[in-house]
Amino acid sequence: MLEALILDDIENCAFNGVPLYGEVQVVDSFPDFKVQIVESFSDLKVRAVESFADSCGEWEFVDSFPDFTVQFVTSFPDFKIEFVESFPGEP
Repeated sequence: MLEALILDDIENCAFNGVPLYGEVQVVDSFPDFKVQIVESFSDLKVRAVESFADSCGEWEFVDSFPDFTVQFVTSFPDFKIEFVESFPGEP
């Protein structure tokens, strides 16, 4: 069900209207999204970048003024991510 939700809007690289690229802050509570890190069968491939996170799946981790926030969880995520070195975005 969730995977279908992600894939329905992956052309815009967004989830619930929020673009899945840009500046991201990791929080312990009240996140925009709960994400689970996996090694395979992810909903989104993410590449951590130092700057210019302007393509699908590129995340720049920041401590303040994020575009969206995430909380890393081990169960019941909003979506699953896989960290990659190249080709971020749709799996």
